[in-house]
Amino acid sequence: MPKGKIVLVTGAGRGIGQAMAIHLAAAGAKVALSARSEAQLNETAEKITGAGGTALVIPGDLTDRAQLAATVEKVEAEWGPIEVLVNNAGVGSSSSPRPITEFDDDFWDFTFDLNVTVPYLLCKRVLPSMIEKKWGRIINISSINAKVPALHGCAYVASKHAIAGLTKAIAKEVADQGITANAICPGVTATEMNDKRIDYDIERTGMSFAEIEAQASPLGRRLTTDEMAPLAVFLASDGSAGINGQLLNVCGGTVMC
Repeated sequence: MPKGKIVLVTGAGRGIGQAMAIHLAAAGAKVALSARSEAQLNETAEKITGAGGTALVIPGDLTDRAQLAATVEKVEAEWGPIEVLVNNAGVGSSSSPRPITEFDDDFWDFTFDLNVTVPYLLCKRVLPSMIEKKWGRIINISSINAKVPALHGCAYVASKHAIAGLTKAIAKEVADQGITANAICPGVTATEMNDKRIDYDIERTGMSFAEIEAQASPLGRRLTTDEMAPLAVFLASDGSAGINGQLLNVCGGTVMC
């Protein structure tokens, strides 16, 4: 268990990030919470502290490099070097779903900035202290779309392939330093972001919300955020030391590789 570990979870205000932050805190970690919405972060923090856990709220836009650096510095000033980094913040296809011939170039750039460049910069920032300590955990949140494509979301699919590649590159470099880097690949998960994607697919296909949701996985439903979180807790622990450079699906069997 990651008891006493110093953890930073990005995108911790809602959805998968919130669930992972809560579960990590319940396992005894000290969890710093990053997202743009301070109100949402406060909600997450209240759930953690209300259950006896420890949380630190750091609102900010991580695509602003000064704010990204300040986020890490705040954690270090309050608690010390980050030992577990959970790169969860990201944008999905639901914000601007379009065929590639009509795709918005600015949205492509924004997607790669948030989904790939931000995790890269955070990893680059926290790895030196992990190397010095000879212990660390990088947990990147990718997607099953790093393995199989989705319609009308080329930026999301490409960015999730990229974060998978970044994960493997880091894992290769730091394997002998007591550090692991792995990616969790969620399947279709019941979040506000995915609700918007279903709304788009309803317009595109004429199917109902219930029909689309029933096809989300072989389980006949979407996954829940709480079904994503236990894997993050395990990957943050000493017991996961032999798992490195892996893309681990939590998708109910949608992708079996």
